[in-house]
Amino acid sequence: MAQEYKVKGLSALDLKNGEKREVEVEGIENGKVLLARVGSTTHAMSSNCTHYGAPLKLGVLTPEGRLTCAWHGACFNVGTGDVEDAPALDPIAKFEVYEKSGAVYIKGEEATIKASRRNPNVKCTAQGQEKVVVVGGGSGAMGAVQALREQGFKGDITMISKEPNLPIDRTKLSKALIADKSKVEWRSQEWFDSASIATVSDEIKSVDFKSKTVSTKSGKSYPYTKLILASGGTPKALPLPGFKDLSNVFLLRTIPDVQAILGAVGEKKGKNVVIIGSSFIGMEVANALSSDNTVSVIGMESTPLEKVMGSEVGKIFQKLVSKSGVKFYMGASVDSAKPSEDDKSKVGSVALKDGTSLPADLVVLGVGVTPATEYLQGTGIQLEKDGSVKTNESFEVEGQAGVYAIGDIATYPYHGPGGNGSLTRIEHWNVAQNAGRCVAASIAKPSVAPKPFIPIFWSAMGSQLRYCGNTPNGWDELVLQGQPDEAKFAAFYGKGDTVVAVASMQMDPVMSQSAELMKRNQMPSLSELRKGKSVLDVGLPSEIKI
Repeated sequence: MAQEYKVKGLSALDLKNGEKREVEVEGIENGKVLLARVGSTTHAMSSNCTHYGAPLKLGVLTPEGRLTCAWHGACFNVGTGDVEDAPALDPIAKFEVYEKSGAVYIKGEEATIKASRRNPNVKCTAQGQEKVVVVGGGSGAMGAVQALREQGFKGDITMISKEPNLPIDRTKLSKALIADKSKVEWRSQEWFDSASIATVSDEIKSVDFKSKTVSTKSGKSYPYTKLILASGGTPKALPLPGFKDLSNVFLLRTIPDVQAILGAVGEKKGKNVVIIGSSFIGMEVANALSSDNTVSVIGMESTPLEKVMGSEVGKIFQKLVSKSGVKFYMGASVDSAKPSEDDKSKVGSVALKDGTSLPADLVVLGVGVTPATEYLQGTGIQLEKDGSVKTNESFEVEGQAGVYAIGDIATYPYHGPGGNGSLTRIEHWNVAQNAGRCVAASIAKPSVAPKPFIPIFWSAMGSQLRYCGNTPNGWDELVLQGQPDEAKFAAFYGKGDTVVAVASMQMDPVMSQSAELMKRNQMPSLSELRKGKSVLDVGLPSEIKI
């Protein structure tokens, strides 16, 4: 039952429009709430983001009442507490707030104040003739099935995934190598049951779009009225001698992959680990395994992530990860994997084309992913050259009404800065989940246009990287602000004078502010930023223009 609690050290609701203030709650140990004023109304809400617990006082509050977390871009509606953008799944709690007798009080339940979140309203008993089938169990699938129930969809929902677990926070696999599914599963089986969401562990064999039926390899069939394809990506293997035949050569996508990697490392550690690929996955795994192991990273570019982030920023990442003892072999080409002298079935070294031989007790490949769309071949859908599925802005598949594609398999028109509707495929956790939410809205409320969003991702490479925007048409100039030598920077990527992407480390909330400015077509020009203008000094208009 809700109770009245006094707010410590506040005699009046004197916040100015647009102001946020974290306050303590008397009578609750470590109890805090966030006050935020939008227009003439002061709101009281949870003080921390429901994603990873970031203090929301550090976030960005917009004139229309969106509160965006500074860490990973999760966004909440301050009026309702509802989630507006990924990666948060739980909404924040709202509390009644008022003045009384020269003090400020809130009304709420102690447990809710401490939890700094509320449970989404998804309980449902399925009814009616509508049947949504979701192929996949990743970020996009999770975003879609939860949002369907949140937005009032009452029909059947079936989620079919080949992974041996419920939807997980996959980002923690490469960043922290967590192998315990209980620590990475977003929701319990009881949660799905209460929402009348059927979870099926099986692999899709084919889709018959004429009869609207999905068939699985176990021989079962699932009819649908709406179909969401969210099958994700398949990690690329290395088609070079030794990598297919030798053991202790690993890909990384699932919990069993992490378990296998950690099993090869062993409890005593002290292993020679070779990471092939200086991608985000490669860099994160190298950073995660660097403690008590000898880790080497092989990359074809001159610096890690050079194509995406540029050599100046790539050097910052390399320096950070090198501090933990990781050795880099950049501008290198792999020749083959060689067997161990002790066990010819296991990898023992990796040979480079320049003759360098790197000892390897295990190898982890981080050389990209391909869209997992094999089951769509021969079904009538025309796949793109990379195997992806072309969609419109609502993620509906071209030529297939009521069929949607999201996440790693979707190529869609991008309308962010510099995009101009260019077809692009984005392999970001947030993009998949936000796309799932968009599709859910289209199904539950067909007359409502999907909400636009700016792609956001993050990485852990000795320090936390934030990134927003996208570069489907490339970028040709980089402006750096801050102290890059100390890995404290904001990097602005421009196409012409238009900023198309922003990366930052230790400069929150630059990324979140930039994402909101991009949505409003108010991002400063590259020439303005070159002269020292700060995005944090730019006011946010309420109108969203993309």
